[in-house]
Amino acid sequence: MARIQIPIDVITSRLNLSDRFAGVRSQSITARFANLKPISEFLDLKRLSKPANFGEVHNYAAVFVMLSIYSLLTNWTLLFDIILVVGGMWGIGKLGGEDLVVGTFRATSSQLYTALLVVSVPLGLYASPIGTLLWLIGASGVTILGHASFMDKPIDEAFSGEAV
Repeated sequence: MARIQIPIDVITSRLNLSDRFAGVRSQSITARFANLKPISEFLDLKRLSKPANFGEVHNYAAVFVMLSIYSLLTNWTLLFDIILVVGGMWGIGKLGGEDLVVGTFRATSSQLYTALLVVSVPLGLYASPIGTLLWLIGASGVTILGHASFMDKPIDEAFSGEAV
């Protein structure tokens, strides 16, 4: 079987990589980092403030809820497992402590809870809830902190830090 060989210069010439990075190569490392703000200004804790009112907190909570819904809609297995557990608990609770009788089959509430546990825990582990939770924390953090970083401070607070 013959190998397919693609010359690398064909790919790089179409992407024009040599011209794109020419400016970066001509600068020294110190010149590239000269325009960065010092770390003390970047992590200035005096400029951090709590939300002004409940409306701002509510907006961030709404973003978190929308990202939670999105994460469940994109992870069908986890959504199914949550619906299975909630529906199973509701169904077992509707029995009121009585046994479930289907034809000749009889199951106590304890057996039903055990069956629900045996089915839902492995399915829940397969659905990777920890990965979904970590994605949710990361996406919420990037969205909320990104939004907060672009918000302007009120004019009276902008000058209060300079007087101190």
